[in-house]
Amino acid sequence: MRRGEVVQGSAWALVTGAGSGIGRCYALRLAGLGYRLALAGNRPEPLDAVKAELLAAGCAEVYTATCDLARTEAAEELHGMLAAAGIEPDVVINNAGMFSFCDILATPVERIERMILLHAMTNTKLCRLFAADMIRRGVRGCFLNMSSYSQWMPFPGLALYSASKAYLRQFSVCFAKEMRQHGIRVTAVCPAGVATDLYGLPSRWQRIGLRMGVLISADSCARRGLRALWSGRRTCVPDWWNRIGIPVCKLLPLFILSPLRKFTLRFQK
Repeated sequence: MRRGEVVQGSAWALVTGAGSGIGRCYALRLAGLGYRLALAGNRPEPLDAVKAELLAAGCAEVYTATCDLARTEAAEELHGMLAAAGIEPDVVINNAGMFSFCDILATPVERIERMILLHAMTNTKLCRLFAADMIRRGVRGCFLNMSSYSQWMPFPGLALYSASKAYLRQFSVCFAKEMRQHGIRVTAVCPAGVATDLYGLPSRWQRIGLRMGVLISADSCARRGLRALWSGRRTCVPDWWNRIGIPVCKLLPLFILSPLRKFTLRFQK
């Protein structure tokens, strides 16, 4: 069997933010490995479209849960929805995310609260809830948390997004060490640019970015993330040139960042 593959329909996988982009690709790849899928997102229409796609591709069973995950009680609500449906996932993909490119003083307080709740609070609580279930069942489960390369980019406009993603990576690495004794794997995936609608890039610019090699496809990101998860890696940064660039991003001097801030102010929103 392929790495990560299970007997068709013998295990469940949960993917949050599964209605589009990387989350959809995670769902399709997990279905191809034999998993039944639980899809979570804040809008029913995209989830239903992915559900139809999965069933057409031969997925044994698909459950959808419409839930706004940027709330204090969201993790318990989603966990309860799955428990009521009799679903106990062996693989949890915490992919749901939101993007903000704006100076903190120009960012609405509500957006600050929602992003921190989504990236930090909800993901942490989902890991706790489902890990406790896995240990109780004696399952060697897996968690994949989608962090971001931006955590090494202390650039103007990215303070909120990069800091919340940095928390998620640090939490994942520490949580992986705690879960090792239980045979549970935890991986943080930190992609740089991905050709999705998250950043607000028009489709044309996404295609140009792919051709230039500046962006990777959502499916490539999902493939590499799952490969790192099955391999037991705690952190995955897709593409070697991005790994080389980390020290450069961290050490950029203020005389470069200052004009960069002036330039990026026109794009912030």
